[in-house]
Amino acid sequence: MRRFEPDSTRDETLFRPIEQTGARFYLTVSVLVAIILFALVMYTRQVVLGLRVTGMMQPVTWGFYIVNFVFFIGISHAGTLISAILRLTQAEWRRPITRMAEVITAIVLAIGALHPILDLGRPDRVMNVFLFGRLQSPLLWDVTSISAYFAASTVYLFLPLIPDIALIRERGKKHRWLYTFMSWGWQGTPEQWKVLTRAINIMMIVVVPIAVSVHTVISYIFAMTLQSGWHSTIFGPYFVVGAIFSGIAALFVAMIAFRSAFRLQAYLKLVHFQQLAKLLLAMSILWTYFTFGEYLTGYYGGEPEEMKTLLYKVAGRYAPLFWTMVVCNFVVPVVLLSSRRLRTIPGILVSSITVLIGMWLERLIIVVPSLENPRMPFPGRIYIPSLTEISLFTGALALFALGFVLFSKFFPIVSVWEVQEGRALGKEETVERVESYLPDDEVSHAGA
Repeated sequence: MRRFEPDSTRDETLFRPIEQTGARFYLTVSVLVAIILFALVMYTRQVVLGLRVTGMMQPVTWGFYIVNFVFFIGISHAGTLISAILRLTQAEWRRPITRMAEVITAIVLAIGALHPILDLGRPDRVMNVFLFGRLQSPLLWDVTSISAYFAASTVYLFLPLIPDIALIRERGKKHRWLYTFMSWGWQGTPEQWKVLTRAINIMMIVVVPIAVSVHTVISYIFAMTLQSGWHSTIFGPYFVVGAIFSGIAALFVAMIAFRSAFRLQAYLKLVHFQQLAKLLLAMSILWTYFTFGEYLTGYYGGEPEEMKTLLYKVAGRYAPLFWTMVVCNFVVPVVLLSSRRLRTIPGILVSSITVLIGMWLERLIIVVPSLENPRMPFPGRIYIPSLTEISLFTGALALFALGFVLFSKFFPIVSVWEVQEGRALGKEETVERVESYLPDDEVSHAGA
């Protein structure tokens, strides 16, 4: 039961992207659609000609597609995991952030799940996983966990949307019939608030173990093999830490982009970025700890094949990428985020972009060098991604951006009712700590 009534005449800034359409919107959508269409053309060519149009060959049978699969699924942890933890801990500063995090999860998870299909020479055979999957196979575990995660995260995104959809419906603008249908008869009665609150609480508890299981299972696809550089007992928590790390960085980039594009400075304040930046800094240190432990144990063991792969990464062909990864994931975030003077929005943006680059490099360094150094006496090959793989990666990024742009066109990218609830509770509590990150009290002239 809520002690306030959400007001559709307040917080006009959050509704403005939905009600206004300019040339910039159509230009952005057109460019993104063009990139996606080019990627579809390249994928069609791959289906017709086969995987020979890619850079993959024996023994490197996994390349960009699996690297991007692990990378995108990792970013998906930005939403349900971060949002759910912030809700569970009742962190009041979460209110303007949770919606963006949850949108990232829904969009990126769908994109990431498509990449194993891109990796198949015969995409029609993907159904064999469901029809003839073996319970002993981590691949079946992976499909099951991702399907459950996508279903749970979609529900978790939609439930808090219902009151905002009803607010848009009350404004009587475009597509009112759609918002009427999607609001499920929401009137904001005490009984409806009670049911909605209970449902959100249940979902935020459910999604945490599901999210953790997803990237743990993905790590098992590697760790359950005897391939040098993969057979590791810490891959489960290592992958989960990396997923949260890259997810927070992606959330920062989205927050800064929408803050600038939609003038959300009154809602996404510096204090919100600084609070979340502390978590990014902690994950950088934790990632470094796991990385150091992983490589130290491999080096100390001295097993010939492990040493061959390890040296190939740190001192061989992949050394430039490896040390770039270390700089991006450790040096830059620690330098910029550990200093209050440097922990500004530009500093956080630089840190987030470098972390995204570094985490993508980490996925590449995990996947490809091990395959280029097989245990069997097989001729070594050097993997070079083709234009097809690069085009599909670019298309995936464009699809992610397009999903975000379209979502912000139909729904508030910042949760209106949660912002208004936080403002009401903050005024009741009159606590300075709460007021420091409350959005400015904005009332439209039309509703005043």
